[in-house]
Amino acid sequence: MISADGLTVEFGGTTLFADVSFVINEKDRIALMGKNGAGKSTLLKILSGTRTPSKGKVSASKDDVIAYLPQHLMTEDGRTVFEEASMAFVHLFEMEKEIEALNKELEERTDYDSDSYYELIEKVSALSEKFYSIDATNYEADVEKILLGLGFKREDFQQQTSHFSGGWRMRIELAKILLRKPDVLLLDEPTNHLDIESIQWLEEFLINSAKAVVVISHDRAFVDNITTRTIEVTMGRIYDYKVNYSKYLELRKERREQQQKQFDDQQKMIAETTEFIERFKGTYSKTLQVQSRVKMLEKLELVKVDEEDTSALRLKFPPSPRSGNYPAILENVSKSYGDHIVFKNANLTIERGNKIAFVGKNGEGKSTLVKCIMKEIEHEGTLTIGHNVQIGYFAQNQASLLDEDLTVFQTIDDIAVGDVRTRIKDILGAFMFGGDNAFKKVKVLSGGEKTRLAMIKLLLEPVNLLILDEPTNHLDMKTKDILKSALNDFDGTLIVVSHDRDFLDSLVTKVYEFGNQKVTEHLEDIYGFLQKKKLENLRELERNK
Repeated sequence: MISADGLTVEFGGTTLFADVSFVINEKDRIALMGKNGAGKSTLLKILSGTRTPSKGKVSASKDDVIAYLPQHLMTEDGRTVFEEASMAFVHLFEMEKEIEALNKELEERTDYDSDSYYELIEKVSALSEKFYSIDATNYEADVEKILLGLGFKREDFQQQTSHFSGGWRMRIELAKILLRKPDVLLLDEPTNHLDIESIQWLEEFLINSAKAVVVISHDRAFVDNITTRTIEVTMGRIYDYKVNYSKYLELRKERREQQQKQFDDQQKMIAETTEFIERFKGTYSKTLQVQSRVKMLEKLELVKVDEEDTSALRLKFPPSPRSGNYPAILENVSKSYGDHIVFKNANLTIERGNKIAFVGKNGEGKSTLVKCIMKEIEHEGTLTIGHNVQIGYFAQNQASLLDEDLTVFQTIDDIAVGDVRTRIKDILGAFMFGGDNAFKKVKVLSGGEKTRLAMIKLLLEPVNLLILDEPTNHLDMKTKDILKSALNDFDGTLIVVSHDRDFLDSLVTKVYEFGNQKVTEHLEDIYGFLQKKKLENLRELERNK
């Protein structure tokens, strides 16, 4: 399928990785893992052909279709959702036009015995054979199936793509890629803009219909469910494990323990050898032994221990001021925009200490209800915020509220109190602001970096009702673990809007589902809710039959 041979990437005097080689085989479903900045996205770009390595090469069969979904892209405007998704078949439309033009030329020519006439017949035959071997006769049904699976409604199909947000436009690109039925799918963070139901649909599609897949994702449940092989990029090299993510974590832990033992043994040997050299370097009878040991140390290849896992860092919220027994009560709360009803008659009683999830398809009102609670938008019905409730709110646009002229360190130093002040660098490091990154100005940070900084800021403020809207979109797995651990220890009330099942698992004990203009309470954890939903869907299928 694809062969990577001796790949090296260097820039600015730094080697990102060196002499990396591996083969992607048919039916491989590979997770590309490693900390942020290790070179995962760069490696995916090289495999896709959108970037060239400093050294080495990527080989693939000329007939293999390689499709690449980058993290950031924009769909072209000027077409409807259905038309844009159908662009996946543009090569077939062009092939059909070429066959028509060649057939027309054959009809018009009369030099039946000429070599060029025979060449034209052969060209038409070969092209027609290729065209009819690709089963695209029912392409409209395929487009419909994929768009519905990715969360679009039928009424969206004829809407202009310009009417949709970046997340939905990303789904259109993903639909185009899946419709091409590629031999190798390269996906960089495909779940960031998908809701839980769409992620589950994508999992099933990749497992049952994809040929070979290489994916970068911080969604642990997604990675665990779809992959059969894990390639870790770390410290300029790769480790290739023929196992899924969970098993890889176990093997990586064993590998690091072995490396540490080898490192300790080697350091002990170096210390003993150095002591011998220092002790006998002036002794004539030991000259040969001293020289032998000096040469041995010069030739010694030092054992390296891969990056330390800093997930042991425990981040604790400041103690929560005590709120009333019911931080929020919603009675028959409804929200609509003109004729469009988002939800109606929502009833929620949120008790102190509750940890709850808002889940459901995108556009069904999760963030809208959060904005109602925050009094950012008006609504119908009664919404009561309890006694002494102090809300900490992380919105998807939280990054825009940071002071652009401060450095990362100053942003946190200004609000840190108590013993947290002594651990600011550790906390910044855990959220990927280690080293010189701590002294960057906020104005030069990327969108994802600003989001992470806003998250740290929120974690250090004393509140008793935390509302987090998609908090994990720009966090790697290690950082998500640190955040989740802190939220589990949080002694206040938590509302979290998220599509990340692994993050919600063992964090929330109640789920509010948004859909069909309703908000439905489920007294289960996230996996209990998902199991129940699958059963309900099966019953609906039976009813439809």
